[in-house]
Amino acid sequence: MYKNSALVMIDLQQDFCQYGSLYVPDADAIIPIANSLMPLFSVIVATQDWHPKQHVSFAVTHDKEPGISIMVDEITQQLWPTHCVQHTSGADLHHQLQVQRITKFIRKGSAINIDSYSAFFDNAKLNSTGLTEYLHQQQINNLYLLGVATEFCVKYSCQDALALGFTVNLIGDACRGVELQPGDINKTLAGLIAQGVSVIDSASLFN
Repeated sequence: MYKNSALVMIDLQQDFCQYGSLYVPDADAIIPIANSLMPLFSVIVATQDWHPKQHVSFAVTHDKEPGISIMVDEITQQLWPTHCVQHTSGADLHHQLQVQRITKFIRKGSAINIDSYSAFFDNAKLNSTGLTEYLHQQQINNLYLLGVATEFCVKYSCQDALALGFTVNLIGDACRGVELQPGDINKTLAGLIAQGVSVIDSASLFN
């Protein structure tokens, strides 16, 4: 097992997978990779979007179409289809994910008026999810992240992890993005590398 390391799986939920309300292309392909990696770690975190009805990120809340951005309390808010509503099947982790191996579940985005892309904080950095404290308790220094979506929740989780002093490894073949604009995924990855994230392939973890 990887010592002082944690696997952090970002939002591997039904609504982001095939037939979900906010399908991230090919997201289902992440699940077998995630399952194969979990035995390598003793600390495994899974995050979940956990939105109330009429959440600020839902286009319908503002009577607008998904895909545009608006300003809410001086924060840019991307508007999405309704997704990952609390206590619905769409908010569940993927049905093929080996959830029995997960040691910590982190639910985020549960406040109605503020979104939470990062696994660590809401988008205004006003409230912590508790993940930082958990990782410190477990004496974790190194993070291996995977999940969806590359340009949003994965990106901001990586950036916050760096700012908090963790060594951050992004498992590139176990991430998928929404690509709202052509080139967004590659641009995001290049930016993360420039900031100090190591982008690796899952196969390298078995060497």
